[in-house]
Amino acid sequence: MNLISEKNIFLENKVTKGFLADAFYKETEEKLPLVIFVHGYKGYKDWGAWDLMGEKFAKAGFFFVKFNFSHNGTTIDKPQHFADLEAFGNNNYSKELSDLGVVIDHFIQNSHVDQEKVILMGHSRGGGISIIKTVEDERINGLITLASVDTLDRFPTGVFFENWKKDGVYYALNGRTQQEMPHYYQFYEDYEKNIHRFDVERAAEMAKAYMLIIHGTEDEAVEVKHAEHLHILNPNSALFLIEGGNHTFGAKEPWSDSNLPDDLNSVTEKCIDFLVKNIK
Repeated sequence: MNLISEKNIFLENKVTKGFLADAFYKETEEKLPLVIFVHGYKGYKDWGAWDLMGEKFAKAGFFFVKFNFSHNGTTIDKPQHFADLEAFGNNNYSKELSDLGVVIDHFIQNSHVDQEKVILMGHSRGGGISIIKTVEDERINGLITLASVDTLDRFPTGVFFENWKKDGVYYALNGRTQQEMPHYYQFYEDYEKNIHRFDVERAAEMAKAYMLIIHGTEDEAVEVKHAEHLHILNPNSALFLIEGGNHTFGAKEPWSDSNLPDDLNSVTEKCIDFLVKNIK
């Protein structure tokens, strides 16, 4: 059975701006569960081994989608580079939730997709966004978090916050690209204005979808206690810890191997097994 890979599908969001998505699925008459992967902070759809993960989901009988948030800093012409730092600085959680809504609306109409089986899978900050969206959109009946945060209140504090408010911008160094990534103060203003909507803890408690929480015990970016906290908030969830796993489960950018790293392969197999048992 042929595996179909559609790269750089253009999606229009009139609230934000256009962005790109990829889809992986098997050529079949069967309606497939839709899995939407949501990248995190400083992430993008083509990072590392995400393509290989998408192919593995597709081979297991899922319609797998990943996409770039409209304001993640990549562009239509350069989807693998932070070529628009102005857009990156103007990103916020409202825009990301809007983009995710556009992705769901677009792909749920695909003739290969089973509209009754929609799963969000969010990595890092994308996990927090996915938890919120799951509560807001009743079409979602599966939720997987990978190295997810348990709060979106991840802003500078103390004198750093005061300087941000005064200057209107702060910069974070991207260790891989060595770019100074701007964050405009509008980011915090958007959060403050929608603070109840962006309450990940409350959303985790309210989520009715089948929920799987995956985290590496040696995550250097988001401590494993975030996963344990999410599991406590939603005791119906399943918790799977990768012993010694890091924030990206062994993947890195660029990823030149034709196989998934061992930890990310274990993660993907656990996700597939969970979805086959509960949704597929």
